[in-house]
Amino acid sequence: MESTLKKAIVVKLGGSVYSSRDSVITDIIRLQSEGHPVAIIHGGASLITKWLEKQNCTTSFYEGERITDSASLDVVTAVLAGLANKEIVSTITDADGKAIGISGADGGLIQGKIKDRAKGYIGSVVKIDTSPLEAILAGGFIPVIAPVSRHSFEREPGERALLNINGDTAAGAIAAKLYARRLVFLTDVSGIKDENGAILGRISASRAKELIESGVAYGGMIPKIRACLDAASNRITACSIINGSTLHSLYKEITEGDTGTSIYPD
Repeated sequence: MESTLKKAIVVKLGGSVYSSRDSVITDIIRLQSEGHPVAIIHGGASLITKWLEKQNCTTSFYEGERITDSASLDVVTAVLAGLANKEIVSTITDADGKAIGISGADGGLIQGKIKDRAKGYIGSVVKIDTSPLEAILAGGFIPVIAPVSRHSFEREPGERALLNINGDTAAGAIAAKLYARRLVFLTDVSGIKDENGAILGRISASRAKELIESGVAYGGMIPKIRACLDAASNRITACSIINGSTLHSLYKEITEGDTGTSIYPD
């Protein structure tokens, strides 16, 4: 199983590309049929915001991560681990694929701690237990993972047992632990831009880090790049940030490359 996992492709499906997910799902099922174990980690930021508004809850972000108080955590959990997760699983099933939807809390897959109590239940990853994924992949299923995770470390009395961990962060940690061959972020942009606004092609992990430190990369791109740096730290996983709205861009990226920005270990 270990050698099979090293062929794995971890896909981060952003909420912004939900409208084109049928094409993405077709690509994922095709890649799996060609011998690539595929794991999906999904977001759902716009859907969460919609449901927070229905509950008259305000929402704000810091460096691409949603500030999450206890009331917001209820909505995040219900939307990510419930509605968004099961819609993706059902889409895969409708396309004759096989999928199992789980959250980071299931089986202790993603275990974390609060990053900053002033920002609520935003979590950071402390431990990844890949055994639930290994069991799902061994059964021929595609795991679909919601990044609602277990509050396992430094938990104080009265604090919630769940954490809202950024989906990009979770994807990077899972890819690193699996020693996956590829980590692909499907977004609504064509890649990382340089100082002049041009899309970068192939760059090193150290160059990606410089883009954050210089302020060239900002907002929602920051957790994506940091996740790529996390994954690339295993010296195995190559990462890509591509436009998932383009028809069959995922399959093209895996088989041909050069569809967005690729980040490789130094």
